[in-house]
Amino acid sequence: MTLGLDTSVVVRLLMGVPEAHARAARRRLERAAEAGETVLVSDLVITEAYHALQHHYGVPKGEARSLLLRLVESHAVQLDPPAGRAALPAAGGAGLVDRLIHLRYRSLDAVTVTFERRQGKLEGAVRLLG
Repeated sequence: MTLGLDTSVVVRLLMGVPEAHARAARRRLERAAEAGETVLVSDLVITEAYHALQHHYGVPKGEARSLLLRLVESHAVQLDPPAGRAALPAAGGAGLVDRLIHLRYRSLDAVTVTFERRQGKLEGAVRLLG
């Protein structure tokens, strides 16, 4: 069986609250590992969790990105699409969400068209001027 985690599960795994929810989420991941199940986290969930960590829990951007990167690198979950992992490490330029959008388009052999200056500097992106 393949499982896809919702943002609510990811945030509870990362923050540990509410405690009962965090325990239930950890137990489900442990059962998945024992059963050899695949556990997916979509780039949309990463995006929503990134914002939830900042706005609901007061986690700074860099720390939110680090928490999400550790989750993906733990091998307890797989990021979908896998190319999205490249957006998680701290890097100058385009923000996390803009990089995830760009990576998704690149995986589809599409060109990202944007008005955003930093996103427009990414390889395979085109910035519109207006």
